[in-house]
Amino acid sequence: MPMDSAHTEQVPAGSWTFDVSIGGPEHGVPVLLLHGFPQTEECFDLVRERLHEAGLRTIAPRQRGYSAGARPTGVDAYTMKQLAEDAAGILDGLDVPYAHLVGHGLGATVAWHFAAQYPLRAMSLTAVSFGHPSAFGAAMETDEDQRQRSRYLDLFMRAGAAEQSLLDNDARTLLATAPGGGIEALANESALTAGLNWYRANMVPGGEGFDCPAIEVPTTLVWGARDPIAGPTQAKGTGRFLRADYRLSEVPDGDHWLPLRAPAALASEIALRTLRN
Repeated sequence: MPMDSAHTEQVPAGSWTFDVSIGGPEHGVPVLLLHGFPQTEECFDLVRERLHEAGLRTIAPRQRGYSAGARPTGVDAYTMKQLAEDAAGILDGLDVPYAHLVGHGLGATVAWHFAAQYPLRAMSLTAVSFGHPSAFGAAMETDEDQRQRSRYLDLFMRAGAAEQSLLDNDARTLLATAPGGGIEALANESALTAGLNWYRANMVPGGEGFDCPAIEVPTTLVWGARDPIAGPTQAKGTGRFLRADYRLSEVPDGDHWLPLRAPAALASEIALRTLRN
């Protein structure tokens, strides 16, 4: 099967233009990879290499707020509905009718909402770290452990103060929040505000981030047992919100940053899910 090297295209979707990295066999089955905060599509680089070897074609957009051509101002421009619409628009712009979905962290929340909004366009879903939004919301309400893990949100919700804290000293704090994966793209105030607006628009009580219907798409949740951000309650509660084949795959030594820390295990789960569906 002919293989092309990864390349970046400017893909229009709605009113915006997104930087989208595309690679793998030209006619391979498409896999849409959705990054979370504070990384870009680069967080999937080690996973993508393995997916390409498995004959899959990857589509990895730099999402709203991260692409310079798709950076609206204002918190209201970053709802989960709009982020999922972006993902669908990117597929439209590439003439891809449907794809397997993969999302990490807050990108997994986008993927869950995509699967709810466009179930016929999602061949499968592999969510990484963040379980179903309603399971996460329930954990935030009832589980003190998850509330403690999510205390970083107190800072992220504070417009101006969060940006200053994360960007002080040449963005030292921001760069220390995750192990690379394109994090440097947020090391300026406008981009960082856009990334934080994902939280400010969605991850508040009653926000869209926690309001998602049950999913009717075959799904795997890959969760690291040592994840300091997304705890076991939200992971183990996710199955209640699935109406299709579902599997929880626990990585015993995995932390939150599985695309970089455990790329082989994650790529295997993605490939397995694509083969089953």
